[in-house]
Amino acid sequence: MIRLTLAQMRRSVARLAAAGIAIAIGTGFVAATLVASDLIRTATTDSVAAPYARADLVVTTDGDQLRPADLKAVAATPGVAAAAPLAVTGEDISAHGKTINAEFTGTTTDLRLEPQRVHDGAFPSADDEVALPVGQAERLGVTVGDTVTVKVAGSYDDKGTQAPDHTYRLRVVGTLDDPYGAWTDAGGAGIVTAARLGGWLAHDYGSAAAVAYSDVLVALDPGTSTAQATAALDALSLPDGARVLTRDALARELAAQATGDDDVFTWVVLTFAAIALVVAALVIANTFQVLVAQRARTLALLRCVGSSKGQLGRSVVFEATVLGLVGSIVGVALGTALAQTVLSILRTRTTTPLPRTIEVSATSVLVPLVVGTVVTVVASLAPARAATRVAPLAALRPSDAPTLTTRAGKVRGVLALLATVGGLGLLGAAVLAGTHGSPEIGLAVGVVGGATSFLGILVGSVFWMPRVVHAAGAMLGKAGASSRLASANTLRNPRRTTATSTALLIGVTLVAMMATGAASARVTLGSTLDEHYPVDAVVQSYDGEDGPGLTPALRTRLAETDGVRRVVPLASTGGELEIGKETSGVALFGVDPASARAVVRNPAVFAGLDDTSIVVDRMQADVGNTTLHDGDTVTLHATDSNGDPTGAGVRLKVHVATISAGDVYVTPAVLARLAPHAVTGTAWLAFADHADAADTLAAVQDTVAAEDSSIGVVGPAAEHASMEKVVDTILAIVLGLLAVAVVIALVGVANTLSLSVLERRRESATLRAIGLTRGQLRWMLAQEGMLIAGVGAVVGIVLGIVYGWAGAAAALGSFGPSPLVVPWATLGVVLVVALVAGLVASVLPGRSAARTSPVAALAVE
Repeated sequence: MIRLTLAQMRRSVARLAAAGIAIAIGTGFVAATLVASDLIRTATTDSVAAPYARADLVVTTDGDQLRPADLKAVAATPGVAAAAPLAVTGEDISAHGKTINAEFTGTTTDLRLEPQRVHDGAFPSADDEVALPVGQAERLGVTVGDTVTVKVAGSYDDKGTQAPDHTYRLRVVGTLDDPYGAWTDAGGAGIVTAARLGGWLAHDYGSAAAVAYSDVLVALDPGTSTAQATAALDALSLPDGARVLTRDALARELAAQATGDDDVFTWVVLTFAAIALVVAALVIANTFQVLVAQRARTLALLRCVGSSKGQLGRSVVFEATVLGLVGSIVGVALGTALAQTVLSILRTRTTTPLPRTIEVSATSVLVPLVVGTVVTVVASLAPARAATRVAPLAALRPSDAPTLTTRAGKVRGVLALLATVGGLGLLGAAVLAGTHGSPEIGLAVGVVGGATSFLGILVGSVFWMPRVVHAAGAMLGKAGASSRLASANTLRNPRRTTATSTALLIGVTLVAMMATGAASARVTLGSTLDEHYPVDAVVQSYDGEDGPGLTPALRTRLAETDGVRRVVPLASTGGELEIGKETSGVALFGVDPASARAVVRNPAVFAGLDDTSIVVDRMQADVGNTTLHDGDTVTLHATDSNGDPTGAGVRLKVHVATISAGDVYVTPAVLARLAPHAVTGTAWLAFADHADAADTLAAVQDTVAAEDSSIGVVGPAAEHASMEKVVDTILAIVLGLLAVAVVIALVGVANTLSLSVLERRRESATLRAIGLTRGQLRWMLAQEGMLIAGVGAVVGIVLGIVYGWAGAAAALGSFGPSPLVVPWATLGVVLVVALVAGLVASVLPGRSAARTSPVAALAVE
């Protein structure tokens, strides 16, 4: 039987191709998702571990609890070759009339503790030397050998008195690369000697003894094990809560905290992969049903010559196992290649350091292989059972479709109804779960609900699909005899009509689901990005209330910068919210509502701002034990440098919104009443619609660098654009996969219609004998194919819209409202392709039927 089964597979390669492609896509989804999940964890771990360089151990605390004395104790521990604090300070650095705010770290005695590398020159070895990141050096216009000035701002004491600023002239001895992204967020970090950094930190903290670190990096002597060193360090009198961990262990811990929300995206892709596997299983089952029906005479003959039911059933299952294994191997290869392609694209579209190649784990290979094979075998069980339960002589006769008048038909109808209604109910519950912050539960329930309801629709399709197709065909009945015959034929063989339409229904549902889900997810993610990045860029003065802030001349130059569409200035001061006996300190900004609406991504935030209201960021809505809500009334005070209220407050109505962490906004008139001398120290920038965000941000930074003051630039637009590029890349890949899904549908239609034409050769010959021409015969088959394919496509589009939106809402509902976004253009193309597919799939076999003479065709069987 094995040789016979393999021989049958060789003869049915074209028929098996549909099932093979389906399982390859499903397993490819799973493999790509698992590889991508591993890649995300690896990239995140590498990113959070970058500041720790190649340290053997890290002494870490939950806050800045380690003191210089602790650092000395760690460095003096037996087996420790070097110890360095993970310390950084932000200072102003100037050269050639340009000033930027930059981060600085200190040198180490062991390069294993230094994450940056020398690009040109050397690390500093004297207190009057500095090495700068390449980008900062270019922005300041300095090279190795030039001199820069660093201003270290004095700290404030308990009385609010600021110590005097200190300035240092340092010689640039090197430029730096940051290959692992240790200081990417700050654009790199300059390096001074450890002694110089210690002095600056002492100035920042008020004294050397007050300096504190959160982490100390440790490099071990050769021959010292991490276990030995950990025991020795644990024996030290370190602050409570201090832990000694290996670099990798700490990185994994931090990565787990950082990727908690990112797992949602893994669940999203796995959901689509699971649904794709369910659809693949249906395609496989349909294909094997066609094969079993096509081999009915062969199976009957085998039974007559002595083959048992078990042998026939095992033959079908063995065929499915081979097909599943081969399809899964192809799918794993395609999924792995897809993941590598995505990685290569992302490396060109993001500044985040990423590995060059993916790492293929045993899990990402074995799981898709097992899942793909099992799904194929399970999908073949029903056709295998059908091949064994018919008597040899009965197998030589065609079987009728079930009807609702038979017992089996009634049972099938009831089960289909229960599955459809119950599945749709679960789908609704999944949307509610996702919306209320449980995406994992929502996705799990959604997959079950979607699969159950879709299975119910398919199981019951034999009852409603032929009638729907016939109703659609009735509109063509007046077009001639061929049209009336095409419409009538859809009811004469419900099995054939249902199988043909279902093949396309499955593929189109998958296409419409993915397209709608992707479109809805894009809008939801776009709204989330707009909340996190409300403006394109923020220019901020760090000179304080005594400084000049952003001068009118600077604001004019910013407005004239290439790519900048508008500049909105904001005056600011310290403030205090008061509600009852509860108070909370805030950063208070005055902004013109009309100007703000012209630059923020969500203009509704400032829609109601006037002289009687205040916009409170959602993160600042908790005032003591009271949470502010829209419509509440608060009293707002301006505060001095000590945080004490100055003058009478103003009662304002609250509007809570997501706009900027911890800030509150009033109109310029209200701010002038509270703080008449508030300095304009902030500006919001809007970029031109077609301007490149990264280039415009660099131009803004160059404009600001020409100022002899402490001014920083934050460019949310660049981050926003980078994340949108990632989303666009993912969606482009998904659309590429959808094109393959359409191919599956086309192969499925051709597969089923080819069998349909073979079954109807005698019928076609009879029609030819009573006067139907070859052209009329071909046109009849063409209309029938387009009718069946068109109805399957329309139903599939409707189902796909529902499933796609539900999947997006379940996965991303916790991010905010998930509107239904229907990609009409994409779905229109799908419908046209489906009609053409029905035409091509039926006309080509129809030509074969038309070429056969009536006498020869009637002689069959």
